[in-house]
Amino acid sequence: MTAVTSAVPEPKSQGTEGNGATVKTRELGRTGIQVSPYCLGTMMFGQVGNPDPDDCVRIIHRALDSGINFVDTADVYGPHGVSEEIVGKALTGRRDDIVLATKVNGAMGEDPNRGGSSRRWIITEVEHSLRRLRTDHIDLYQLHHPDPRTDIEETLSALTDLVRSGKVRAIGSSNLPASEIVEAQWVADRRGLQRFRTEQPTYSLLNRGIEREILPVCQRYGMGTLVWSPLAMGLLTGRYRRGGPPVRNARMNWVPRHLTDERKLDAVERLIPLAEEAGLSLTHLAMAFAITHPGVTSAIIGPRTMEHLEDLLAGAAVTLDDEVLDRIDRIVPPGIDIGPLDVSYTPPALERAVLRRRSADERAAVTR
Repeated sequence: MTAVTSAVPEPKSQGTEGNGATVKTRELGRTGIQVSPYCLGTMMFGQVGNPDPDDCVRIIHRALDSGINFVDTADVYGPHGVSEEIVGKALTGRRDDIVLATKVNGAMGEDPNRGGSSRRWIITEVEHSLRRLRTDHIDLYQLHHPDPRTDIEETLSALTDLVRSGKVRAIGSSNLPASEIVEAQWVADRRGLQRFRTEQPTYSLLNRGIEREILPVCQRYGMGTLVWSPLAMGLLTGRYRRGGPPVRNARMNWVPRHLTDERKLDAVERLIPLAEEAGLSLTHLAMAFAITHPGVTSAIIGPRTMEHLEDLLAGAAVTLDDEVLDRIDRIVPPGIDIGPLDVSYTPPALERAVLRRRSADERAAVTR
């Protein structure tokens, strides 16, 4: 068993970063844009993660110097635009060399119209993001979550106008079920609108559900994929073990449910010795797995500290052979999610019982 014989198709092109190092890149769907296999996610930059803006800027610069050319953020990160502001500061003077992605849809205030996927909000919020990011265009503008309140044609029409105006280069989605990805593609085709070029789902050793439909659908439509939480929100770092002390989020004073999920902890206990036999840390095994699937373009890393980033970069060249991948399949079968992540999108009908049941009057009418 080895961790150096690649089972990953070779990237199709190469790019050169600002430090002079040559790095292999991948095509972002069929956009013609070339991106690094690791994408720097910035959700942890701000109050909920690293509150030191200058340190966050140093982390971004280190990632860019290492060869990462892809940065992903969102208007709600930080929270409420702080992450975008940090990214904008860090990219000053380097913007043209970076593929910059951000998102819209999350609530940016108590006003119900300051969020969602309406034309009104998208056209307003893109201006705010451009200002915070200190740029005149966004390379990839993504719909952060499904919005059942808004017709997808309304959303795609607004995003199409942004592409035609030059403020956005390409558009993408995040957390969409396969059926809604297909619907969006059909609507775009029939109405002559820009179509989603990427999807951003969760994917890790413990959450492989997208292998069933999401990844095949994205491959069918030539969409790139940016997978988030390849370390399963920390479970695949090896820090959390069965029988270990309770883990509490110091900033938010809560114990994440996924860190106490017995099924996930069982899988982690089986994956750790597998990683050790391959001569890897669990973190490096998890990251190598995330970018192995041919349908995955980039895996989003979300370091909070420079130490976290350096550890992730140390495993960037790791690839896995078929024996390792087969053993992973026996621990977590393909297409299986071992429980959802705490921050995963949940369809409204699964959260609100009233949406799954007929009203009392309707039930009575059926029995008459």
